Amino acid sequence: MAKKQKKRPQSGGTPATVALTAAGTTFTVHAYEHDPASPSYGEEAAEALGVSPDRVFKTLVADVDGRLTVAVVPVAGSLDLKALASAAGGKRATMADPAAAERTTGYVRGGISPLGQRKRLPTVLDASARAHPTICVSAGRRGLEVELSPEDLAALTGAVFAEIGRP
Repeated sequence: MAKKQKKRPQSGGTPATVALTAAGTTFTVHAYEHDPASPSYGEEAAEALGVSPDRVFKTLVADVDGRLTVAVVPVAGSLDLKALASAAGGKRATMADPAAAERTTGYVRGGISPLGQRKRLPTVLDASARAHPTICVSAGRRGLEVELSPEDLAALTGAVFAEIGRP
């Protein structure tokens, strides 16, 4: 069996890439020059990497019945909070306070990765991810994306797949 090939960022990595390496997961890191004036981090990443926006996923932190929960949805759409609440076994979801999301995950807004978080949160991955052999998610800082299979992402985060995105 062929050994899995890993590409690491040259700066020593982020908690996300460290977690991927430790798990022996196949992944590719993509770096790009982040523009602080960009109105959408995810759409900026898709454009900079030349990847379709339906293959680049954003990591959002929501509050589902008082419990922080991670939602991973395509940057081309938005999060359906009602669908997220249902998928997470709750009744009501709202977007989490940005400071609470940063404090809990250990990442800054615009660079929150579903991988390598300070505290592992329940995670829901939009079912559309399964339509692609690989997807891109934040690697833990603005201007850095990691590409991996949706199944590997789900396995590493304990995510469930559900239709939580809206076009």
